[in-house]
Amino acid sequence: MAASYFDVDGTLIRTNLVHPTLYYLMHQRSPMRSLQKLARAAWKTPQMLMAELQDRRMFNEILFSSYEGISRDRLHVLADDAFDTIMKKALYPAARDLVARCRDEGHDVVLVSGALDFLMTRLADHLGATHVIANRLEIKDGYATGRLLRPVVAGPEKARLIREHAREHGHDLDECFAYSDSYSDVPMLSVVGHPAAVNPDGKLARLARTYGWPVLTLEKNVN
Repeated sequence: MAASYFDVDGTLIRTNLVHPTLYYLMHQRSPMRSLQKLARAAWKTPQMLMAELQDRRMFNEILFSSYEGISRDRLHVLADDAFDTIMKKALYPAARDLVARCRDEGHDVVLVSGALDFLMTRLADHLGATHVIANRLEIKDGYATGRLLRPVVAGPEKARLIREHAREHGHDLDECFAYSDSYSDVPMLSVVGHPAAVNPDGKLARLARTYGWPVLTLEKNVN
């Protein structure tokens, strides 16, 4: 059986990691705590912008440090609202059809994302995906420490995690598919036999044309 591996942000949804994070920061236990969290995140913005250009893993680590001190219970209580308010509304209308076609072919459908696992499982349930590879917050004494558990899902690490997943589930990578919008995911796309560019950025679109990879454009949600 083959598998289809999907990047999420920009590929299946038009939002990114920052939007659900802001939702969490704005819905703390009190308005004052929300302001404190937002102020601290704003102070880290220059660091995140630099990291975005240089090291995607570092960007993730800086961004998710904003979750420090949030209880496990609150992370999960807010997850349904964050998914419904931010992620579900940002889905490209054709995303569900694309995932459904892969399932109809008998594929495992795996979401591979730098987002947090408890949000990605909700998206997987909504789309009918079968597995999730996503980032996990470290929890101690019931509260997030602001650190990510290893491995951090970002950049070239996605390719290694896909190899590992395929090996564990008996998938032949030469028969597998991968979908992404970003040139930074070329390692992930290159590890499978059937890569495809979805809503690609300029560099990925040029690379796809060079290698004859399919290019898909999912129509944007107008809501």
